[in-house]
Amino acid sequence: MARCQTGAEWRSTAAAIWGTAAFALSASPAVAEEATWPHEVAAVYRLSFNGFDVGTYKFISRYNGKSYSATGRTEISALFGAFKWTGSFAGSGAVDGGMPRPASFEMSYKTKSKLTSVKLAFNGPRVASIALVPNKPPSPDTIKVKPENLQNVFDPISATLAISNAKSADACNRTIPIFDGKARFDLRLSLKGREQLKEQRPSGQPPELIVCRVKYVPIAGHKPKDFENPWIDYDHIEIALRSIPSAGIYVPYRITVPSTVGPAVMTADTINITAADDQQIALRQ
Repeated sequence: MARCQTGAEWRSTAAAIWGTAAFALSASPAVAEEATWPHEVAAVYRLSFNGFDVGTYKFISRYNGKSYSATGRTEISALFGAFKWTGSFAGSGAVDGGMPRPASFEMSYKTKSKLTSVKLAFNGPRVASIALVPNKPPSPDTIKVKPENLQNVFDPISATLAISNAKSADACNRTIPIFDGKARFDLRLSLKGREQLKEQRPSGQPPELIVCRVKYVPIAGHKPKDFENPWIDYDHIEIALRSIPSAGIYVPYRITVPSTVGPAVMTADTINITAADDQQIALRQ
């Protein structure tokens, strides 16, 4: 029988997966050699679980020609308000050679009775400092995070910059190393297929999604028992990306996290992009 994760474990996993996917809105160019990032991307996503609407994710990213910054906020309410979860995310860094170089990352989330936060600072290619609230020692059966696990990694924001920094043929052919302040894991992307998109309001962009299968691979900072018959299907997460040639980026259009009790899905509702040439692009459901 599958072992159900605790509420804390699910919140941590949801933050990592939903947060990581959503931050791809600050994605780097679809063709990296001709990189010119948009000045601004603002978006609203709908969150659902097992077919029921449970919340929203609001996101905004900015790029000034040298550095990026992004913020996001998730609000979830389920079981007629009995379960509430609010998460905030922020990250910044530089862009070097078409690739993100993270400088800082912050994540906080709270329920009715608990507040948790993570702050990361980077020094070159390594994580230089970690601040956790509450700062509890890991349980004895947790796989220890070693110094080498903190080298050449991305935080959840910069990770998605790296995910989208590819030619179209490589968008779903990547392994992305991530550290979120507690867990070190890989996201292994592979191509699942393509999907035609029907737009109620034509945007002028190609109406096609490229669907990536994402395998969540734990490296350190986790308990091995959490991945023995887990209730989340870590092998078949999906991210559907949409190419926006007018802005030179991919944006995540839909993220699906399957589980034994139903899928968690994040779907784009509105996306507004200010391209490098100040062209305004609006995507609507």
